Amino acid sequence: MAGVTYTLESRSLDQALTGLARWSGSIAARRLALAGAIGAVVESSTRRRIADEKTAPDGTPWAPWSAAHGATRRPGQSILQGENDLLDSVQALSSAAEVQVGSNLVYAAIHQMGGEDVGKNIPARPYLGVSAADERDIRDLAADFLFGGLS
Repeated sequence: MAGVTYTLESRSLDQALTGLARWSGSIAARRLALAGAIGAVVESSTRRRIADEKTAPDGTPWAPWSAAHGATRRPGQSILQGENDLLDSVQALSSAAEVQVGSNLVYAAIHQMGGEDVGKNIPARPYLGVSAADERDIRDLAADFLFGGLS
């Protein structure tokens, strides 16, 4: 996936996946299902940050538009939402070993990390990442998979 990607690597996820390995049956299928469910959680919260919350995963509010840029926006547009291209491009990709959530848009990285390094006066507005609520949801999902709640 081009653009910017946030890769979730967690010892808790590794522990959960190790627990799945103790089961008989299709371990690979269960690992893939868990990774897909985790991807859905993170993709959903990423989209919510862009559409509604306007905050980084740690809860920090994004920098507002400059007055000059704000004057170019139409009614209904908001930070990181003009024509919804970034929002629509966010997707989760998962395998039995990893979950990636990101965007294939070239400018996605500038919004995530800021444009100073490439000569653009655009502040970082991190939208990719795992919030504390996401971590709780992921732990709950892993427990459900380990103890038979989901398949």
